Amino acid sequence: MAQQYESWGRFPKVFQHIHPLQWRSDSLPLTDQKILAQGLGRSYGDVCLNDKQTILATRGLNRFIHFDAHTGKLYCESGVSLAEILDLCVPQGWFLPVTPGTKFVTIGGAIANDVHGKNHHRAGTFGRYVLQFELLQSSGERLICSSEKHVELFKATIGGLGLTGLITWAKIQLKRIHHRAIHTESIQFENIEAFFELAEQSDENYEYTMSWVDCNYTKQIGRGIFFRGNHITEYEIPEKWKISSKKLTIPMDLPGFILNPWSVKLFNFLYYHQQKQKSVSKLADYDPFFYPLDAILQWNCMYGKRGFLQYQCVVPYEDHRMITEILNQIAKSGLSSFLAVLKNFGEVPSPGILSFPRKGVTLALDFPIKGAQTFALLDSLDDKVRECGGAVYPCKDARLSPINFQAYYPQWQAFSQFIDPQFSSSFWRRVTGET
Repeated sequence: MAQQYESWGRFPKVFQHIHPLQWRSDSLPLTDQKILAQGLGRSYGDVCLNDKQTILATRGLNRFIHFDAHTGKLYCESGVSLAEILDLCVPQGWFLPVTPGTKFVTIGGAIANDVHGKNHHRAGTFGRYVLQFELLQSSGERLICSSEKHVELFKATIGGLGLTGLITWAKIQLKRIHHRAIHTESIQFENIEAFFELAEQSDENYEYTMSWVDCNYTKQIGRGIFFRGNHITEYEIPEKWKISSKKLTIPMDLPGFILNPWSVKLFNFLYYHQQKQKSVSKLADYDPFFYPLDAILQWNCMYGKRGFLQYQCVVPYEDHRMITEILNQIAKSGLSSFLAVLKNFGEVPSPGILSFPRKGVTLALDFPIKGAQTFALLDSLDDKVRECGGAVYPCKDARLSPINFQAYYPQWQAFSQFIDPQFSSSFWRRVTGET
C-alpha cells in the first residue's frame, strides 16, 4: 500500500511504495513500477521522491565493512550516514574530505548528489574521494565501478541523482586530522563588495570558507558574516576538550505566521550584531562549525505544514554582479529568506557528468512557501541564472521548469544513456517529461 512521504523541504507531498533493503546481497524487487533508492531523505526537493512508484529504503544497509586506520580508506555499505562515519573515524584521526551542511546524509546520497562543502575552492566535491563502489542494476548485474573500471558509468553515477542503479557499498578516501578542533574566525562585512574582498583573501590561507548574508537589509545589499577555519596542527592539540551533546527539538509544526518579514528582519539584526567586535577568533569543535543546524532536530518544522523551498544557484565568477541583482530582487519582493549562505566555488573539476558545482559564486536560500508569489520569485531568479550561464542545484530543487533545467545541464541527454531503465524519480520525470 502506498504511503504519503515528503522530503526535508516538506514539498511536494507524494504517495509511494516502500521496499526496505537489509542486505547488500539482496536482489532488486520484481515490479512493474519504477524504483529509486532513498537514504535519510534529506534532499530538499523531489530528487529523493518517486510519486506513485517504489522507493528502495537503504538505511538497512548501514554496516561498516573495513576501515584502514593507517591509510584512511573506508569501505562501507551505502546506507551508512556521514554522522556514523565521523563517530568511527574522528577518534582515530580521520575526517571527511568533503562534507555538506548536515551529517545526516547517507554515503549513497552523498555520491548520488555529489555533495560539496565549505572547502570546494581547495578540495572540490565528495565524488573526487570515491575510490570505487558496487552498482546493482535492474538486470541483476553487479558492476564494480571506479576511475579505472566502468569509468563512464562511474562518472554518471557520481552526481547521477540515483538513476543509474543502486549503490550497495562504496570505498572512499578520508582526510587526516590531528584533533576535532577547528581554528575559526568570524568577520562582519558591510556589503557584497566586502564579501568578495574577504573571499579572495581567505581562499588562499583557509581550507574552509563561507558566509551568512542578510537578505532583508536594503540599506547596503549583502551585509553579513564571513566564516573561515582550518584544522589545528599536531602542535596545537589542547589538553582538555569538551564536546557538547546538547540538542534542541522543534516538536511540532510552527504556525505559518511565525516566519514573516518582520520576524526574519529581527533575527537577522540580532544575528549580525551578536558579536561585539568586527572579527572574532576562537577554537571551536568541528560539529557546530560544520553542522550548526544539526543541533536543532526537526528544524524543518519551523516552516510549518506548507514547508519551504530551498534555492541554490551558482553564477560565473566573472558575472558575480548577478548575485547583487538577485539579492536586490529578493529584498524588494518582501519574501524573506531565513537562511542565506554565500561562498565561492573553486576551479577543481567535479567528476560527475551532472555535478552541480563549477567555478563561480554560489548562493543558497530558504523561502517559506507563501503561495504563488514564492514560486514566481524563484522562476524569475531561474531566468537570471540561465541568462548568465549559471545553474541551480537539483538536490535542493522542487519546482524547476524543464526549459531551465535543460539549459543549466545541456549534458542531460548524454547522461540519459546511463540511466537504468527501471530507475526514475519525481524530479527526473518533472524536468525531462520522461515517464
